[in-house]
This record gives sequence, structure tokens and C-alpha cells, in this order.
Amino acid sequence: MKKGITIIIAVIFIALLWYFFIKPQDYQIRVIAKSNTGTVNQALKSWSKTLQEASIRQKDDLTHLEQMIVTGDSTHVYNWNITPINDSTSQLIINVKDKDHRLTNKLFIPFTDTNFEKEARKTVTDFIENLNAHRKEFKVTFLGEDHLPSTYCACVEHKTTQSNKAFGMMESYPYINSVIASNGIQVNGVPFIETTDWNMQNDSISFNFCYPIIKTDSLPFIKDLVYKEFIGMKSLKAIYNGNYMTSDRAWYTLVDYAEEKNIAIEKKPIEFFFNNPNMGGDALRWKAEIFMPLTDQDE
Repeated sequence: MKKGITIIIAVIFIALLWYFFIKPQDYQIRVIAKSNTGTVNQALKSWSKTLQEASIRQKDDLTHLEQMIVTGDSTHVYNWNITPINDSTSQLIINVKDKDHRLTNKLFIPFTDTNFEKEARKTVTDFIENLNAHRKEFKVTFLGEDHLPSTYCACVEHKTTQSNKAFGMMESYPYINSVIASNGIQVNGVPFIETTDWNMQNDSISFNFCYPIIKTDSLPFIKDLVYKEFIGMKSLKAIYNGNYMTSDRAWYTLVDYAEEKNIAIEKKPIEFFFNNPNMGGDALRWKAEIFMPLTDQDE
């Protein structure tokens, strides 16, 4: 009898020790998001930037992010874990803790709905509402495999972040248009971006913003303009409709498809733009063709 009581007391003691001093979170929230992993990742980062006294960092990969929000005399830490369910739905598990009042929260959470819990739920709800509004701002249509033709082009090089890609384009549009027109260079298609590097950990990209042109023997030297041969390739293709600032949402659709189907790709997306973002208008009417090159180019 005494041995049984001793075991029960030991189990209770270990459970309390784990709950108060080892359990990593004070509170956990689970929610379904109607977006793929990449879109949730990027939308979460963008939304976090709109908050006062908040910071966010990506941890090991797209599916794990740590966000810190200062509120009053506390710093709340949100560990966002994203698990894909299918190509358009993800489960979010958010582990939340208060760096400054952990013991107090763990003491009261089992018995009452604390302000900490209410604030955590509101924060997650605000993000989901923001994500749902963002989903209405663009459309991605997966088309399958296609072959990009080769072309000669005039390009401007850029190094920036995914979220600032469109600003680089808008800056280059009038410059390239001006120098092409003033130098009698003949355009041979719509402008496009050729990504030369995509760092998915810190969202940095390097790309050439290009106009296809007719190659001649007398192309003039123009500062900051590079002439090059773009080599065509087999690729996965999608259509993106929406503001070009977030056309990278289509990149993740193509990456997810490739991973699901075990297709080897080179994560250097190529985008062809059929609208000039400087002209404004309804962004959902803007169109871009998005390509993700296949690694195996054997015919």
C-alpha cells in the first residue's frame, strides 16, 4: 500500500515538475489555414511587420518560425509550426509562452481563462483573418510541364528580397523602356525575371529583369544594361493573377507540386509579365506566367 502511494506521489511530482519547469510552452493553439506552407510563411512575415514592437525569424525551414511580441511589461513568444495537409491547406500549431510570467501563467491557466490566453487567441485570430483577406488578392493556377524557348535579351541585375522584387521591377521598367526606345532596339516579347539565386531561409533573391530583344551586330553599350542569351528549358508552369509583389506565392505552389511528385527542380523561378505594374488597375487582372526549371533537361 505504502509503495503504491509512494509511486503515485512520485508520478504527480514528476508531472508537476515537467508542467512548471520543462514544458516548453504555456499555451498551445491549433488552427487550420486555407493556404499552402509558403503562402502562410510569407503572409505571417508580412503581417508581423505591421505590428508594433514585434519581430519574427524563420528557424530551420519554412515550417518553423519564432515571433516575439512585446505587450506591456511582457514579451510573448509565438512558435509557429506549419504542417501541410494538402496543396491548399495547412495545420498551424502555435506554442505560446510569456518570457516574464511563465510560472504565474502555468499556475492559473488550468483554472481560469487568463488575459494571456485571450491575447494569444486574438493574435492568432488576427493573423488568420489577415491571411484569409490576402488569399482573395491573388490566384494561382497550376498548368503542368511546359518548355520555355530561348531568347536574346537586355537585362538589369538586381539583388533584393522577395517582398521588394516588384519595386525593383517598377524601377527598371521605365529605364529599360527608355533606353530601348531611344537606341532603336527592337523588343521581341514581354518582360521577364530570371532568378539567379533564391535563398529560402532569409527570403533574399538575385535576378535579372529582362526584355527579349532582336539580336544585332550593332547593339549599343548602355550603362547598367547587360545583353545575354536566355537558354530555354523544360519547366513546371503556373499562371499567377494578382499584384506582382506577391507573385512568389506561385513559386511555392510549384515547389510543393515538385516535392509531392518527386520531381527534381532548380529553385530559380522565371516570371513573364503581361502587365506594367506602374499603370495600376485591378491587380487580379494582372497576369504572369511562372516557371520552375526541371533539373533533368533530357528530351
